Parts: sequence; structure tokens; C-alpha cells
Amino acid sequence: MNHEQEMLKSAQQVADLLVQQERMLVTAESCTGGLIGATCTELSGSSAWFFGGLISYANDAKVKGLSVAEATLAEHGAVSEATVKEMCGGALQLGGDVAVAVSGVAGPGGGSPEKPVGCVYIGWQLLGKEAEVVRFQFSGDRKQIRQLVVLEALQGVKNRILAER
Repeated sequence: MNHEQEMLKSAQQVADLLVQQERMLVTAESCTGGLIGATCTELSGSSAWFFGGLISYANDAKVKGLSVAEATLAEHGAVSEATVKEMCGGALQLGGDVAVAVSGVAGPGGGSPEKPVGCVYIGWQLLGKEAEVVRFQFSGDRKQIRQLVVLEALQGVKNRILAER
């Protein structure tokens, strides 16, 4: 199974859980540029469980669209646990019950010794709960890294919903 097929399979699993629980997913995407939302909306009937999301590629979009504090970006940078945590909260302010947020370095440029290409923070937050953010180090080209982020993001949504049961 290739990454695209895996992404759709993961999205379907998330969809099934969200529909059962009458919940909606909301996304806040930076390095994936909307690929999580695009994957979700590949599935027919996604409007029953996918609220939508914000592609907050520029820092200004994170501030204006997701209420990420300018001080957080100045102190920690866009690719950080603190920023992704605030992105989750901002996404839930837009709507939905389950948020996933991503920010990272998809490459091929833009990396640093501290945050090399493939460094991605993924965050999840269920309405009424604290956000959880995990740092990942993916490898591959830009397309592969973005696809792996989508897979991990959706798997994380599924795992957090199942853990809540």
C-alpha cells in the first residue's frame, strides 16, 4: 500500500470514529499546506465529520487566523511545541470538537541543526482537554515528509479518540 492509500485508509478510520461520536475534526496546517484537509475531503460524506481548517503557512496567518501569540513565535519559532499547542487551541476556536495541528520543516531547504529538514511538531486536542504535542523526525523528500505527517496526524487523532473511550 502506498502513502496515498494509507492516508485515505487512516482518514476513513477517523471518519468512522467521528461519525459514531457525532464529532467534527478541525485542522490547523502549516508544513502540510492543507494536505490533511484535502485527504479528509477525498472521502464522500466528509461534511458529516470534517469541520474544515486553516492553512496557516505564514506566521501572520498563525497570529491572525489561529490566535497564536506573537511572543510565542518570537520566543520559540513557528516550528515548536508551544506554537503547535496554540494552533490547536486556535483551531478549536474556529469550530469542531477534535483538533490536529502541524508545523515543521518539509524541506528540501529551511532546516537548521536544531530543527533539521523533517522536524515536525504535531498536536492534538479534544474539546475540553489539554493539547498534546509530539516532535517527530521524518525522512524523505518534501512529498514523502508531508505524506508521513498526514499519516501520523490522522493516526494520532484516531488513537486519542480511542484512548478516551
